[in-house]
Amino acid sequence: MAGYPDQDVITALVAGHYADPFSLLGMHHTEAGLVVRALLPDASAVTVIEAKNGRRVTDLNCDDPRGFFSALIPRRKNPFHYRLAVTWHEHTYLIEDPYRFGPLLQDIDSWLLAEGTHLRPWERLGAHPEVLDDVAGMRFAVWAPNARRVSVVGEFNFWDGRRHPMRQRRENGIWELFLPAVTVGQLYKYEIIDCHGQTRLKADPYAFEAQMRPDTASLTRGLPPPADPPDAARRQANGMNQPIAIYEVHLGSWRRHAENNFWLSYLELAEQLVGYVKYMGFTHIELLPINEHPFDGSWGYQPLGIYAPTRRFGTPEDFRTLITAAHQAGLNVLLDWVPGHFPSDEFGLAHFDGTALYEYADPKEGRHQDWNTLIYNYGRNEVRNYLAGNALFWLERYGLDGLRVDAVASMIYRDYSRAAGEWVPNFYGGNENLEAIAFLRYTNHTVGTQRDGAITVAEESTSFSGVTRPPDAGGLGFHYKWNMGWMNDTLHYMQLDPVHRKYHHHQMTFSMVYAYSENFVLPLSHDEVVHGKGSILGRMPGDDWQKFANLRAYYGFMWGHPGKKLLFMGNEFAQRREWNHDVSLDWHLLDDESGYHAGVQRLVRDLNQCYRSHAPLYECDYTFSGFQWLVSDDHENSVFAFLRRDNAGNEMLVVSNFTPVPRQGYRIGVPHGGRWHEVLNTDSAYYHGSNTGNQGEIHSEPIPWHYHGYSLSLTLPPLATLFLLREGE
Repeated sequence: MAGYPDQDVITALVAGHYADPFSLLGMHHTEAGLVVRALLPDASAVTVIEAKNGRRVTDLNCDDPRGFFSALIPRRKNPFHYRLAVTWHEHTYLIEDPYRFGPLLQDIDSWLLAEGTHLRPWERLGAHPEVLDDVAGMRFAVWAPNARRVSVVGEFNFWDGRRHPMRQRRENGIWELFLPAVTVGQLYKYEIIDCHGQTRLKADPYAFEAQMRPDTASLTRGLPPPADPPDAARRQANGMNQPIAIYEVHLGSWRRHAENNFWLSYLELAEQLVGYVKYMGFTHIELLPINEHPFDGSWGYQPLGIYAPTRRFGTPEDFRTLITAAHQAGLNVLLDWVPGHFPSDEFGLAHFDGTALYEYADPKEGRHQDWNTLIYNYGRNEVRNYLAGNALFWLERYGLDGLRVDAVASMIYRDYSRAAGEWVPNFYGGNENLEAIAFLRYTNHTVGTQRDGAITVAEESTSFSGVTRPPDAGGLGFHYKWNMGWMNDTLHYMQLDPVHRKYHHHQMTFSMVYAYSENFVLPLSHDEVVHGKGSILGRMPGDDWQKFANLRAYYGFMWGHPGKKLLFMGNEFAQRREWNHDVSLDWHLLDDESGYHAGVQRLVRDLNQCYRSHAPLYECDYTFSGFQWLVSDDHENSVFAFLRRDNAGNEMLVVSNFTPVPRQGYRIGVPHGGRWHEVLNTDSAYYHGSNTGNQGEIHSEPIPWHYHGYSLSLTLPPLATLFLLREGE
C-alpha cells in the first residue's frame, strides 16, 4: 500500500522512540493521493470525516493492533480539514487530529529563544489556550534538546505518553504540540524519554499554575492579563529620594485561623494584611517567595514553579487581588525572587532531559553544599532567558513594583561557602562567576528598560563593588542593596551589656565610612529571627524594662540612620519567641494595650509616620549633604548624635543614649540657632518608657560646642533615641 511505513517505524512510534511523529502521523501527500495516519491506542475503529460538510471520507485500516491506523484517499490530492470519528469501548467520539496542524513557533521567536534574548519567553513556552483553524485547544511547548521523545500527558489523554508525542524543533531543541479540546484547568506534565532512554515525568517549567504539594502536576491556564503600568505615585514611591519603609511578610505565618491553624487566603490577606500594613505606616510590603514550592520549610526559597503563584493561599486570580488591594491602599509590593538555585526533586528541572540542562554538570559548580540544591547554569542562553523572563513576568503580569533578589553573593562567587579544591575557577582563574554577573546585569537592564519605576534590591552580603551601579558603568545594576554590615554590627553592639558598649562604639559608627558606596536598605529581616538566633527582642540585654527600652532606642537609631528601612513581621511588636513558619505570629501579646508590646507597636507606627512626614530623614539618603555627625566619639557615655538634612536645608537632630543612665544637661553643638521641637522620644510613656525628656522643645544657646557656634543642653533619657526638628522646616 502506498505510503505505508515499515513495521520497525511503527514499533518505534508506539514505543516512544520515534522523535518526528509529524513526519508520519496526520495527512500527507503521496503520488497515489492523500494518506491519513493516526496513533490511537485502544481504538477499535477510525473514520475520516470531512469537517466542512460532515461526510464520511474513508475508514482507516488498523495496521497494528497497538493502535496504528492508516488509509489512502486516492481521489483527493489537496489537503482538507478533516476530523476523526474514533470508537473506544463501543462509544464513538468526533475529535480533531492534532497532527494535522503545522509548526507553531515563529522563526523570530525561535531565534530569540535560542539566542537567550527573548524578553517574554513565557509567551511562547508553556501551555497556552489557542484557536487554530477555528479549533480551540491548548498549545504546548517545552525545551528539552537532548530528549529522544517528549509527549504531553494529562487527564485529557489518560496520562498515556503514547498518545500525544510532540514535534521537535531541531534548530532550538524545543518540542511543541497543539492539542484540540484541551481546556483551562486540566492537569498535565511532560513525559520525556531522555538521552539515556529513561522515562521521566516532568512538570512544566513555564506552568502558570501548579498543584500544591504533595501533588506535582501543572495546570493548563491562560497567561494572566497584563497589569496596568504603575502610575506616577507608585513609580515615585520607589525613588531614592522617597521614604521607603518595608514590611517583610511570610504569608503562611503572618496570621492564621485560630480554630484550625490554617492559612489565611489571598483574599483574606487582601483585607487583613493590607489594612494592617497601611495602619502601621509602612510604604512597601515585601513578600517572601510565593512561587510554587514543594517544601514548606524552605519558606519559598526553594521554588520549582517560578511562574506559578503558590496554591497554598488560593488561585492566581486571588493573588492578583491581593496585589491590587495593596496598590489601592497606596502600598507598593516587592517580591523575594530566587534565581540562585532550585531543589533537585525528580519532577522538576533536575536532569530535565537526562542531562544537566538547567544546572551546571560539575557538582563543584552546580550544587549548593549549604542547601543541597542545584545551581542554574547562567552561561546557557535558554536558562538565562528562563530566569530573566520570569523577573519581567511578575512585574508585567501581576503588577509587582520590584524584586528583592535572594542570595546574590552565592551567585556571583564560584567559591561561595566552598573550601579550597571544592570549586572551579572561571576562565581567568578568578572566583567570580562571570556568567551569573552577566545574567544579573542583563536582568536588571531588562527590568529598567521594560518596566518604568520598578526596582530590584540585592541581598548581597559581601563587599562586591558596584552592586547598585548601572551595568554600563561596570555595576550589577540593582537599585538598592541590603546593608548586611550595618545589620551585623549594630545587632552585635545591641546584644552587649551597656557597661561593655563603650569598647565597641565603632560598631555603631562604622557604617557611615561606606554609607555612600551603595544605595543601602537597612534590613532587620527574617534571617535574623531563625535558626536559633531567637527574636530581636531576645537579643537585648537586661530585664524586661531594659530589653524593651534597648529595642525602642535601636529602632529609633535605625529610622534616623541613612538608608531605607526593612522590618520583618513580628518585629514591629517585639515578638518574644523565634519565628516559626508553621504557626501565626503571637498577636495575643498586643491584648494588653498598656503593655510593652503595644508600646513598641505604637513606636514603630509613629517612627513610620515621622519618617514619611519629614524629608530630612529620607530625601538625601545617598548624598553626603544629608548627614553630619555631631557626636560620634563619646564612647564613655555611649551617646551618638547626628543631623539629617533635606535638599532645602531643613534639619532633624537624632540623639541616642545606649546606657540606662539618664543624662541631664548633655550639650551638643549645632550649626544654627533657634528652637528645636522634640518630635519623637522612644522613652515616652506612650511607648511604655520612663517619660524622661525635654518637655517638647528646647532652644539652642550661643555657646560654641563641637566646632559649632550654637549648642543644645539636652536631657537624654536612659536607653532612648530622640528626634528633634529645627523650627522652620
